[in-house]
Amino acid sequence: MMKRSDVAWTLVGITAVLLCGYLLYQEIRTLSLAELAESLAAISYRNWLLAGLATLGAYFALAWYDRIAIAHLGKRISWWFITLCSFTTYALAHNIGASVFSGAVVRYRAYRSKGLTPHEIGVLIVFCSLTFVLGTLLAGGTVLLLEPALLDRLINVERWVSTAIGLSLLSLVGLYVIGSWRQLAPFHIGKWRIEYPRLPIVGKQLIAAPLELLCAAAIIYFALPPDSNPGYLVVLAVFLASFSLALLSHA
Repeated sequence: MMKRSDVAWTLVGITAVLLCGYLLYQEIRTLSLAELAESLAAISYRNWLLAGLATLGAYFALAWYDRIAIAHLGKRISWWFITLCSFTTYALAHNIGASVFSGAVVRYRAYRSKGLTPHEIGVLIVFCSLTFVLGTLLAGGTVLLLEPALLDRLINVERWVSTAIGLSLLSLVGLYVIGSWRQLAPFHIGKWRIEYPRLPIVGKQLIAAPLELLCAAAIIYFALPPDSNPGYLVVLAVFLASFSLALLSHA
């Protein structure tokens, strides 16, 4: 016999799926089926395949976020469980919004079943957010160094300003690496006490986070029509800025 809590969480899951479907309908209800079919048909089979591979890469990297955080906590949980939990978390958080709430609820329910304490789950959530921030700083700083003229599309600044901002972003990542290397005193984010992870953990963070962002931007890049595609670096820069602002607004 199912427990009341199991029934409640099942209803929460069904409600979340229905809500996602409703929100998707609201987004596309003004489009005719002919327009939608024409837009989808404009994407070549090659780009469909590449966009699909990029999607798999992005979700793999997101699952890696959780695995890295769990390794930092010194816990061992199977890859399959982490992948399922991560996919559900981000699918709901990115579609429903309120990512701090919707994502945290899924993680809390899942990882409590594996014996993690509420405090450990809180640290895991903060650690995953920190990994995303590191990836954004690393990718954003690199883009500004490679294409300093990109910032001029938004505001009228000299190229050296873009270069300086890019170097500043990368410097923040460097300070984090130094803190891990020197094992500096823990820092606090709100009520959470975060210890600098070991260097191998930091190395994985600096691979997983940019990988997720690069793959996510690649999905958009491959879906754009060739005649209006501004190039991958431009797509990546716009994606980094817009996605970061969207997450902040949902949080």
